[in-house]
Amino acid sequence: MHRIYLHPLPVRIWHWINAATCVLLMLSGVQLRYVGMIDVVSFRTAVTVHNFLGFLLIANFFLWLGYYLSSPRIRTYHAETNPTKYFHDALDQTLYYSYGIFRRAKAPFQPSVYNKFNALQAMTYQVLMLLILPAQAITGLLLWNLSGFSKTVNFLGGVRVIDTVHVLIFIFFVFYIPAHFYLGTLGRRPVTHFKEMYTGYEEEEDGEDGAAK
Repeated sequence: MHRIYLHPLPVRIWHWINAATCVLLMLSGVQLRYVGMIDVVSFRTAVTVHNFLGFLLIANFFLWLGYYLSSPRIRTYHAETNPTKYFHDALDQTLYYSYGIFRRAKAPFQPSVYNKFNALQAMTYQVLMLLILPAQAITGLLLWNLSGFSKTVNFLGGVRVIDTVHVLIFIFFVFYIPAHFYLGTLGRRPVTHFKEMYTGYEEEEDGEDGAAK
């Protein structure tokens, strides 16, 4: 058995805060959207909780960004610089997830300290963390203070456009989070990858073929 330290403490703290905050934001957002139909808490309480969680998510994002910008581990997001190889790696990983994994084939990617994401993960997380999450945070801030940001809101097309983008990204997360959870169960055992996000270490048997990534 050997261990690889894949997830440093700041990343693990960010991950679990981010996961809990996203789920609670979705739940409180549903309460706000369907007030009168779903009344688990009062509208005022839902607004207060949603706003607090939104700012917590933004602060947590900067924890993640600051850590990676100041750490050599940022290479995990762009470990492969050859576009052709990146395309082939992504194709191999897609075939593995859609076919090979069900035939117990060997995983095409094995993680290392500075290369812990396969091609699909690296692409997905870059889009998620540098585009989708910031867009959700920005639209949330604009909706939080429409009068204060009225010029920006009008420049971007008005409240309806901002609100639509915010809701569409919410719908994306409704599908993303279960998919992320499912992929997290594809280790040597269903709890393997979840355990890694608590301990920071990935454990592998010497000479094993590799778990799903």
